[in-house]
Amino acid sequence: MSQNKTIDMTVGSPAKHLLTFMLPMLLGNLIQQLYNMVDTLIVGNYVGTNQLASVGLCGSTNFLFWSLSSGVSVGIGILVSQAFGAKKENMVKKAIANSFYVLGLSSVVVTIIAQILATPILKILQTKDTLLPDASTYLHITLLGLIAIIFYNGVSAILRALGDSKTPLYFLIASSLMNAGLDIFFVLVLNMGVTGVALATLISQIFSAVTSLAYAIWKFPYFRVQKEDRRPDSQVILQSFRLGAPVAMQNAMIAVSCMVLQGFVNSFGETVGATYTIVGKLEQLVQQPYGSLGMALTTYAGQNIGAGKVDRVKKGFRTATIAALIFSILLIPVAYLFGENIIMIFIKKGDNIADVIAMGRIAIRINALAYFFLGMIYIPRAILNGCGDTGFALINGMTEVICRILFALVLTGIPGIGFWGIWLTTCLTWTVTGGVCVLRYFSGKWKGKAKIRDNTAVKEPPEARKGSPVSLEKISSVMNNVKGRHAV
Repeated sequence: MSQNKTIDMTVGSPAKHLLTFMLPMLLGNLIQQLYNMVDTLIVGNYVGTNQLASVGLCGSTNFLFWSLSSGVSVGIGILVSQAFGAKKENMVKKAIANSFYVLGLSSVVVTIIAQILATPILKILQTKDTLLPDASTYLHITLLGLIAIIFYNGVSAILRALGDSKTPLYFLIASSLMNAGLDIFFVLVLNMGVTGVALATLISQIFSAVTSLAYAIWKFPYFRVQKEDRRPDSQVILQSFRLGAPVAMQNAMIAVSCMVLQGFVNSFGETVGATYTIVGKLEQLVQQPYGSLGMALTTYAGQNIGAGKVDRVKKGFRTATIAALIFSILLIPVAYLFGENIIMIFIKKGDNIADVIAMGRIAIRINALAYFFLGMIYIPRAILNGCGDTGFALINGMTEVICRILFALVLTGIPGIGFWGIWLTTCLTWTVTGGVCVLRYFSGKWKGKAKIRDNTAVKEPPEARKGSPVSLEKISSVMNNVKGRHAV
């Protein structure tokens, strides 16, 4: 079977694999964020600051519902990458075929729940009456695209697990261009305001899901599954949920903590809300290199742990950490020298423009000081997920929840700090959470987490086992015990 679009990361230079695999995803993620920013740019420049705040405060709620169903994409990706690394083509096809049952069920259920709870959640977040109508409209329309988002992310996760990070990029670019064009048409030509921005997002999401799936089936033999592969396999489905559920819960907990923080933001009024929206968009842009590197590491770690090459996983961690450190240092002078100019791009219409620009300039500088700690959330977490240690995601998510809520509660209540506590909370949360992720990585517990459906244990060279809390005998025992129950 020819798989000329796939990449075997179990051999060759770790740095080269990570770089070449990461760059298409980075470009794709940057494009995705830019097209998400089109909403902010169009609303901020042609509608108004109140509407900008309305769109911005929907972000954490959208993320909550997306995260509840997106974790299964991570689980499927882990199974596929480990099976691919172990050279088990039949298991790759079985995992892909069963992924559609998992993705379909989870996305439909979450979409129904999201439509019911969307407006009540906005009210719980203390959304002001002046912002509620636009926010509710935007949220209900964009949440209709949950099914499309989950299927696009599912297909993308599978392709990345096979070593192909370029194909998802092509459809993301097309979707981004479509979204930008529809934004301009609906808002500037048809004068549809927030409703037009939401419809543009929904249509482009559906387009990316349908076209990427059709192309994957056409071009990738692994997607052309046979009748026996399409038969539901309870072990594969349960394993997907077992691996993906902790990640989904982690993201959901993070989303809830962001919603709580959004409640603090809303209590300070429209100026803080608009500033938080703009700085949040820039923050998402900054996170893309870390996130892209993390996705590359997940595939890299999954393939290598599936092949039993623990030493290569460690090399990947060291390489990624150095890259994150260099990138973080370079961003600090950019934030301090050009922060105000960046803020001015996003807002040109409203009564409080000067206040938003002044506040945003300082907020960007505060965030920049903690970028490296943000990167050290993504890197160890990606390694852990790729190796199957997704259970840690619950600990990781709980850490973020506690930090974000506790720091916000304390800092925003201190005289002289007030709303600045919102951005200080973000920095402190990144720092503590990143530290916890690094500690988990160095504990070495991820070394025995790979699950494949045979008697093969994860093997590591003697020098890699020094100081490891997990013995080969224990790993073999766990793997053989799992074989007949949850393993793939």
